[in-house]
Amino acid sequence: MNVRRLIPRSALAGAVALGAVTLSACGGTSGAADKGSDGKLDVVASFYPMQYLAEQIGGAHVAVDTLTKPGVEPHDLELKPRQIGELGEADVVLYLKGIQPAVDDAIAQAGVKNTVDAATLTTLEKHGTEVGHDHGSEEAGHDHGSEAGGDPHIWLDPVKYAEVAKGVGAALEKADPDHAADYQKNTDALVKKLGDLDTAFETGLKNTATKTFVTTHSAFGYLAERYGLDQEGISGVDPESEPSPARIKEIQDIAKKDKVTTVFFETLASDKTAKTLAGDTGLKTDVLDPLEGITDKSKGDDYIEVMQSNLAALQKALGAK
Repeated sequence: MNVRRLIPRSALAGAVALGAVTLSACGGTSGAADKGSDGKLDVVASFYPMQYLAEQIGGAHVAVDTLTKPGVEPHDLELKPRQIGELGEADVVLYLKGIQPAVDDAIAQAGVKNTVDAATLTTLEKHGTEVGHDHGSEEAGHDHGSEAGGDPHIWLDPVKYAEVAKGVGAALEKADPDHAADYQKNTDALVKKLGDLDTAFETGLKNTATKTFVTTHSAFGYLAERYGLDQEGISGVDPESEPSPARIKEIQDIAKKDKVTTVFFETLASDKTAKTLAGDTGLKTDVLDPLEGITDKSKGDDYIEVMQSNLAALQKALGAK
């Protein structure tokens, strides 16, 4: 079984300040970056949600590389020495502190000049099901950051993701002022798309037979809170492990009480847990994608399409009217 790595308790400390982005710099200097030989801004993104922002906002003016390749579970990421060395050569590094310890450590080691921590661009919150995201590990001192700052899955809330997008746009403008107008235009366009997505979720989930959904991966706290839903995570287990008999009984009771129809699993982990639960509770299974990566199994080619698929899955499971 592939047990996911957890997040240090201190990983999110101090990462909840809301305000304009700043480019942190080693040696006390920041601002316009030295571009690559092709004249483009070299941007390294930690994983897909950061990659999508860089590509959408940067457009033709950036060359984007991602540390987490398609199909790799982001929490499990291990970086090669070469990748750590390349981090130090990037014009801008875009990451989300607290969700990938290997990236946090590598950025500190590489002495990256310009970094943008997405966790500082919106307000992080705590969610009641965070214990369900401990991935079954017993590593001392790790709890996914819930005690230090909050749930890092900000990209699954279109409103918070739009706040992050604005901060990323400001960062790229600062790093490459010659193309500031284009970055602003692209940021505005992306924020509009995210606004439309927010409206679709709000409208599509307003009237449902139930507000409760069950998931093997408790990544949807922000989404649930935004749209008045209740996320019921399979507490204290890795998504690839079997739930305890006690938890199965609890899910049975919740399913009966709240008219739950579906147990959701994700694309980058086994569906074994969901199928075990479904078999024991008479429920269906379906995908609710936490969008930590895009693969050929994803129900969509990019963030917007996959989120639309998530909306359709929730509407079906919750009995949208």
